[in-house]
Amino acid sequence: MEKEQKELVIEPSWCKGCGICVAFCPVKALEIVGEKARLKEDNNCVLCGQCEMRCPDYAIYLKDKEVNG
Repeated sequence: MEKEQKELVIEPSWCKGCGICVAFCPVKALEIVGEKARLKEDNNCVLCGQCEMRCPDYAIYLKDKEVNG
């Protein structure tokens, strides 16, 4: 059985920069820059979904990765 591929999506226009996602990330893969959340350059995101569960504005979420072919 093939492992399902996910990717983290951040909608900057929905993000108010509260930092809740950053605080709950177990691997410290997120940061706030310019009052918006983003993945760090050298992130080690494990796609656990903690940020998605905690975001009060639904600005960060996991979605199925689009696979071509």
